[in-house]
Amino acid sequence: MSPALETVLAKAGLQVTPDEFLTLVADAAKRLAPPSPEPAGYFNLDEQEALTDVGLDLSPHGPADDQSRARTVVAHAVLRDSAVTVAEAAQQLRVDTSRIRHRLAMGRLVGWKDRGSWRLPAWQFAGAGVLPGLEAVLAAVPDDQPALVVAGFMTTEQADLLVDGVPTTPREWLLAGGDPRRVTALAAQLGTPA
Repeated sequence: MSPALETVLAKAGLQVTPDEFLTLVADAAKRLAPPSPEPAGYFNLDEQEALTDVGLDLSPHGPADDQSRARTVVAHAVLRDSAVTVAEAAQQLRVDTSRIRHRLAMGRLVGWKDRGSWRLPAWQFAGAGVLPGLEAVLAAVPDDQPALVVAGFMTTEQADLLVDGVPTTPREWLLAGGDPRRVTALAAQLGTPA
């Protein structure tokens, strides 16, 4: 396998071999790939006309769309690889596994089921605890937002969150002692058209 890929994985702190990473990417691509790359193929002619009348583009996807899909597949694979199990989260937080499951059920931690077991994204943990303000932020996230969207938001610089005049991620903002209300206001807008 490519030494360059091994180096990238090591620098990213991903505890996975290049072969395992490529398997994760292939698995994510299968799950995220649409059965038909032609959006118009999902609709009859009347539906197509109605949708184009309101401004939707139903043209076939192009090379630029492939880049976006590739970024999503890689982000999904990294999110999945860096996630922890219920047992690992319980050990990190020094609580029983039942407390982790309870927090998941109450929306106080975010996770998803993968092959029958819970996976919890690592971004929400800090040392032996959870990210400061996490509960308020998760309560503000609209219910229809998947873990990948929430992870992307929490780990992407936001122009509204400045630390020493530099845009920072919501996670870094909270770790630096920033007001969680600033993050909750942004999180509440996830999925809302700009």
